[in-house]
Amino acid sequence: MPKRSTYHHGDLKATLVSTALEVIAEQGIAAVSVAEVARRAGVSTAAPYRHFASKQALLIACAIAAANALATQILRAQEALGSQGEATDPVEATAAASAAYTRFAAENGSGLDLIFAPELQNAGDEGLLRAGRAVMDALLPSALAVTGGDARSALELLERQIAAAHGYAALLRSGFLSRRHPTVDDIASHAAAIARSLARETHRRSRA
Repeated sequence: MPKRSTYHHGDLKATLVSTALEVIAEQGIAAVSVAEVARRAGVSTAAPYRHFASKQALLIACAIAAANALATQILRAQEALGSQGEATDPVEATAAASAAYTRFAAENGSGLDLIFAPELQNAGDEGLLRAGRAVMDALLPSALAVTGGDARSALELLERQIAAAHGYAALLRSGFLSRRHPTVDDIASHAAAIARSLARETHRRSRA
């Protein structure tokens, strides 16, 4: 990929993050180097260090950006269910969240890989912790509403719903589903259907 000829003044940090995500999408996390990101961004190898002290700091910034984007997509999907102030069905809210999660995973796999990257799990970065909490804050309220406030059951429900979302996204990205030529919308719909079924069963058990 050729060097970018220019970047907007003041946007170098964002450019470096988006460029690093491009490298990860193409070659994986292990392939990222500050030098390669700088080359692709069209800046000197020293320029990134004005914003990031190390490769890990750059990866953390990428993970934060990805987590915040994921949280935003989930919240928007849930907010879109409401109309004219009517209460949103929590079962449908969890289904909408699963669909949004699946779309993000299918379209931004590199960012999702970073969020769960083992090398960042114990980084202790407060910004990364806040971003992770933002994702959970987007997912958990509707799950708690389904379970009547039972936190353990809500977390189990989310685990199953997210597993389905990850599974569909991974199968699409790997080409396993290529015979049927599904779209991102198709797999998001399938993941939402599974999430809806799981939520209804969980809700039924919580009231038994």
